[in-house]
Amino acid sequence: MNQNPSYLDKLKEKFGSSIEEISFPHDQLVVVVNREAINEILNFLRDDEEACFDLFMDLTAVDYIGREPRFEVVIHLVSIPKQQRIRLKIRLSEADPEMPSITPVYAAANWFERECFDLYGIRFTGHPNLTRIMLYEGFQGHPLRKDYPLKGRQPRVSLRKPEVRRSDQAIEPPENAR
Repeated sequence: MNQNPSYLDKLKEKFGSSIEEISFPHDQLVVVVNREAINEILNFLRDDEEACFDLFMDLTAVDYIGREPRFEVVIHLVSIPKQQRIRLKIRLSEADPEMPSITPVYAAANWFERECFDLYGIRFTGHPNLTRIMLYEGFQGHPLRKDYPLKGRQPRVSLRKPEVRRSDQAIEPPENAR
C-alpha cells in the first residue's frame, strides 16, 4: 500500500484536531478518530474523489479490559475504484461506551451496530432500532465483554409452542395483500 495516500493530507488538514493517531500496521492505513467527528470523517472518506470509500465492510468492537479507554469500535471501509482499504478506530471509555450511529452515512452498518450493542453493550446514539439482534430481550449482560462471568446463569425463557401447519394446507393471503 502507498504509505501516503493522496487523501490523507486532506483528511489531516480538514479533521486534524479530531484525528488522534495514524499508523500503517501490516501496510494498512489505521486512523484513530474522535467519536464526535466520526460521521463527518466518514462522509469525507465516502465522497472525496481521491478516497472514494464506497463500501462499508465491517463494524465491531474490541474490549481491552484493564486499559482506559477500555473499548475500541473498529470500522473497515473499502474503496472499490481505488482498490484500497482503511481501518478507523474510535476509543470509548468504560464509563461512557457510546458513539453516534454511522447508519446515516452507511446504512449497511445497521445490523453491525445492533450486534455490537448486543454483545459489547456499546450504544449508538441516533440508531433507528437499537435492540438486541442475537440474544433474547431478557438476557442480562454482554457476553463478549472480557468481564462477563463464564459460569453465569441467565433468566429462563418460557417455552412457546410453535405454530404447526401442514405443507399441503392452502394459506390465504391477508385482505390488504390482494
